Amino acid sequence: MPTSRPHRRAYLLLALLLVAALLLSAGVGAFSFTPAAMARHLAAAAGWGDAAAGDELARNVFLRLRLPRVLLAALTGAVLGVSGTLMQGLFRNPIVEPGLVGTSAGAALGASLVFVFGGTLAASAPLGALAVPALAFAGAFAATMLVYRLSSAFGKVQVVTLLLSGIAVNALCGAGTGFLSYVARDPQARNITFWSLGTFTTASWRGVGLVAVTFALCLVWSLRTAKALNALMLGEEEAAYLGVDPQALVVRLLVANTIMVAVATATTGVIAFLGLVVPHVLRMLRTADYRFLLPASALLGAALMSTIDVVARVVVRPAELPVGILTALVGAPVFLWILLRQGRGGAGFGGAGLDG
Repeated sequence: MPTSRPHRRAYLLLALLLVAALLLSAGVGAFSFTPAAMARHLAAAAGWGDAAAGDELARNVFLRLRLPRVLLAALTGAVLGVSGTLMQGLFRNPIVEPGLVGTSAGAALGASLVFVFGGTLAASAPLGALAVPALAFAGAFAATMLVYRLSSAFGKVQVVTLLLSGIAVNALCGAGTGFLSYVARDPQARNITFWSLGTFTTASWRGVGLVAVTFALCLVWSLRTAKALNALMLGEEEAAYLGVDPQALVVRLLVANTIMVAVATATTGVIAFLGLVVPHVLRMLRTADYRFLLPASALLGAALMSTIDVVARVVVRPAELPVGILTALVGAPVFLWILLRQGRGGAGFGGAGLDG
């Protein structure tokens, strides 16, 4: 189906917003860079221009520190935006996001196991550098599937069961992570603490490449199921009548969603609520078509996370605020507002999740 004219305008607006956010994020910090300086450093790195000796320090800061951080923040925002959109479609409820249904907490628990036990952990020793994302995926997938099974135990996803299941699983995973922090040595415990708040200070080109490849593969996979997701919004029985296998679709998308969230979480730490805000903002455009929402949520999520990262860098200069604190400050009121709005709409806590 061709992209409609309003959607083309929305894509263009979101793309321009992302470019502006990326330029702002790349230019602001302890070292400031103008667009001309950025272009000069990129050209020198590509061998297209002469590298001035006086620019060596600034160029190294830009290429080795600032640029990986900017790209990792944008990719993480895109991952969380798409993840929130997918999960709201799968659960058919607008209050779902990775942090509320155990995905992030499960990933944190799996990654913390590697942080504390390292090579002594039997499952991590053969994996080497992939141990953190691999165990983060295992923890995230187990937690998400548990919440899904509990919330759909009575045939439909119940709002109250979803919230209570998410609270219980988050508490369980949080207790495990807290215990690991307690038994860990001081450097390991501090790493877990700062990592659980979300940060891009450890950004590297290796992390950028890992998140980018994972996200690209999972996004392409998700886009191929956009029509099936549209059918699922009518309900599982109706989707089955339209030729969709609801159970297979749920499992496939949960796997894709959990892989990209786990990899991003293992790289940047736990960042909550962005996946809740992004799809809700996009639905204000009065469309629930996942063929539009999925790519649009990637663009808007990337732009928002890049902007939040700039705020995190400047709000408490010369220190830096963890980005997870800022996303929670923004996302928690939005979550409460959605809950109140949903309750006034008649669904309440006792009804089923939104089916359309």
